[in-house]
Amino acid sequence: MEIIDGKGLANTIKEEIAKEVLEIKQNKGKIPHLAAVLIGDDPASASYVRNKVRSCDQCGFQSTLIRKDETTTEAALLDIIQGLNEDPDIDGFIVQLPLPKHINEEKVTLAIDPKKDVDGFHPMNFGRMALGLPSYLPATPFGIVQMLDRYGIETSGKHCVVVGRSNIVGTPMSILLSRKAKVGNCTVTLTHSRTNDLSAETKRADILIAAIGIPNFISSDMVKEGVVIIDVGINRVDAPEHKRGYKLVGDVDYDAVAPLASHITPVPGGVGPMTVTSLLLNTLKASRKEVYG
Repeated sequence: MEIIDGKGLANTIKEEIAKEVLEIKQNKGKIPHLAAVLIGDDPASASYVRNKVRSCDQCGFQSTLIRKDETTTEAALLDIIQGLNEDPDIDGFIVQLPLPKHINEEKVTLAIDPKKDVDGFHPMNFGRMALGLPSYLPATPFGIVQMLDRYGIETSGKHCVVVGRSNIVGTPMSILLSRKAKVGNCTVTLTHSRTNDLSAETKRADILIAAIGIPNFISSDMVKEGVVIIDVGINRVDAPEHKRGYKLVGDVDYDAVAPLASHITPVPGGVGPMTVTSLLLNTLKASRKEVYG
């Protein structure tokens, strides 16, 4: 069994990005600039955004953080988005989710200029991805593709089972792994809460991607020996013995499933760090106008 070290891989890719940015500086080119909008005081969201800003610093990017309290109106947020759309120095930006309940997330997503949508959530980028056109891939699926590629995990002809059909992870992941590409050519089964006999489906997986948001949901009797496990879940569970009173676990029962797997991602330290790195790669693409010219 080999652990897929997302944290280590993310650091390697960030070093590669930093070298590219240094070359851009030496050639007096445009330094990539990523902006993040954070509404409210959700601790997890604040932590994610801090991590993204810190990663920008590590890679030599410019970064801008716009923080507003949770009473910010939808109209005010849309004005901020419009300003970022029109700012020629901003190459890409994200609006950190989730948003307060009084703000329509779909309306916010649609307001972002697809050329600056480095999260890859806008329907135009999603559609381009589905058609195999150049696009900003959603950050988490993009990170998973890189993990499979860099660890030399064969996907062609394999059976991939995705557990969870969100627009952020499950559905785009199913599209990416079914496409004709170096990391692709899988036969993909997309499962969800209405799937009959889910365990029968997951047992068929050569590659299992768990993105359902339920702690330790995938048990040892749901997988076959030699499976590749990509665990997208990040769940807090009570752990009084820990200093913070909780610990982070994935959607896979790691201790029980790992002995059966050929490769597995840990939580934390697996998919999460690669998501941030993918955001940086999308921003680098945006600054170079690789997708939209």
